[in-house]
Amino acid sequence: MTATVNYSSSYLNEELNRAFEAALTSARHGAVQPLPHLVNGVANATGTVFERCDPAIPDNVVSAAHTASNDVIDAAVAAARSAAREWRIRDYQDRIALLRSAKAEFTDRCIELAGIISAETGKTRLESIAEAQEAVDLIEHYCVQLEKNQGFVTPMDSQSDEINTDLLLPYGVFAVLAPFNFPVALAVNMTTAALVTGNTVVLKPSDKTPRSTSTAADILARNLPEGVLNLVHGGIPAGEALVESAVDGIAFTGSAEVGWNLVRKQTKRSWTRPVLAEMGGQNPAIVTAFADLDAAAEGIVRSAFGLSGQKCSACRRVVVDRSVHDQLVSKLVERTAALVIGDSADARTHLGPVIDDAITSRIDDALVTAARDGNVRTGGRLTGYFFAPVIVTDLPLGHPLTRNELFGPFLTVTAVDGLDQAIEEANAVDYGLSAGIFTQEADERQRFLNEIEAGIVYVNRREGATTGAWPGIQSFCGWKASGSVGKGGLGPWYLPGFCREQSRTVCA
Repeated sequence: MTATVNYSSSYLNEELNRAFEAALTSARHGAVQPLPHLVNGVANATGTVFERCDPAIPDNVVSAAHTASNDVIDAAVAAARSAAREWRIRDYQDRIALLRSAKAEFTDRCIELAGIISAETGKTRLESIAEAQEAVDLIEHYCVQLEKNQGFVTPMDSQSDEINTDLLLPYGVFAVLAPFNFPVALAVNMTTAALVTGNTVVLKPSDKTPRSTSTAADILARNLPEGVLNLVHGGIPAGEALVESAVDGIAFTGSAEVGWNLVRKQTKRSWTRPVLAEMGGQNPAIVTAFADLDAAAEGIVRSAFGLSGQKCSACRRVVVDRSVHDQLVSKLVERTAALVIGDSADARTHLGPVIDDAITSRIDDALVTAARDGNVRTGGRLTGYFFAPVIVTDLPLGHPLTRNELFGPFLTVTAVDGLDQAIEEANAVDYGLSAGIFTQEADERQRFLNEIEAGIVYVNRREGATTGAWPGIQSFCGWKASGSVGKGGLGPWYLPGFCREQSRTVCA
């Protein structure tokens, strides 16, 4: 790569544009061979084959994989278990060195990865390259965090001839369940955090994006001892079998329904296993009477419609003071109308398709409800999996469309009277992932920061009202239904979640 790209970027140079277009062409039109599982360093090409198509070109198969049987999953867990002892006692600086070797390969193959991501998800070139770059930065961030904490070994006070030490040690084998919307970055996020702290991993990609995650896993695994990282493919049954297997912990990114079911199931065991889950949001942007409305409109549109709204942190709801409601809606509609919807092969494209029929049907149903109960100001179905971004106003306070996550390019705008009602409405959902405010009043900013129920908060952010977290710059920490542990990836407190504490007293 010749330039750094992140989720706030709005421009690619010509070199990156040409390189991406070549990578996308290769990902779309290269020969598609069913992806094998990886068990103890050996490819295992067994199980029924499933295929996935490019959501921008639904008749074009871009990936295929074998479905893991329970026997394959058990073998992968056993391989991870066998490798765990040597991996956990390996000096943490050696683990870091191996992961940094993988980081170098991610850097070299960044554009190739971006092409695969775009072909499987429909992401634009900016979003795809940013995701590939994030994987590089995630590896480095977690290596630095472990270095700063000296491997989580802390000398304690001692008495007489005792030597007392407090350590954070790996649990053992982690199951990592990756999502479709960031199939490289979030797979690398969870997997690297588990590996660098001394755990071994069995990784399952989303069945919507097997090739993206498998390519990332292949890069990591080639730089690690055999069995430290294993990979199994499949849909819901494979995921269920993996989390019911003899793993010691679970890292998951996906829906709240699935994530909290994973948490609840642990209470039925003899002892609970850690479940580190990030589970979406119904994220508000508050716009007060004292806001810069142009900044607000820019930040909201960028946040609501990037990746066609298929981001956990996407802005789903605008909560605006009634006195500026009409002005803001006009600006939102105007900015939305300027967005180009299309294929990522076109450099002008701002929004690609949604991923599949499930999200398409959900948005179609929501549009019917919105037209009945509110006012659809702009947007709707185009063709295939493509939608023009939807903005809906005039829904009754508390309407389900303002409470339930659709995971698509669908934004509601709710008028309120004053900041008290705005904060109440912003907090009136089960989720608590991200939130933003636009105001020029210092007292309003401070009240928002003191009272908002969200883990990731932004004030007056034009680059994204509720989105744009980056490793080492913002942590990705969900509250309420959005996160199971109250601490998130990308930040300084994530790695301890993959460890348990041990106090050691050694006498001479």
